[in-house]
Amino acid sequence: VQLVESGGDLVQPGGSLTLSCVASGIVLGAYRMAWYRQAPGKERELVASVTVGGETEYLDSVKGRFTISRTGAKNPTILQMNNLKHEDTAVYYCNAYLNVYHDYWGQGTQVTVSS
Repeated sequence: VQLVESGGDLVQPGGSLTLSCVASGIVLGAYRMAWYRQAPGKERELVASVTVGGETEYLDSVKGRFTISRTGAKNPTILQMNNLKHEDTAVYYCNAYLNVYHDYWGQGTQVTVSS
């Protein structure tokens, strides 16, 4: 099983990025999908999640700016990030969770917000 994130980049404050998470070996539609991030010197935190049924949750600081979405059972999970701020700078990780035995992570993609 492999999760691969893409879309991280250097962007100016106020800009937008779209992160994508694709998988091999599993069908993402059967998993709760989430994006986490980890900034230097800080703990990894949950940014957004979407259940199999489509229910979403967001970190308070990204509500109204970020949107997590599924594009189909076998298609990428997307994190649309708008109005990016300096404090959004971090490595973003994709997570696919079914149970403790089926809990998969990508390698991360760097998002840097800087002028």
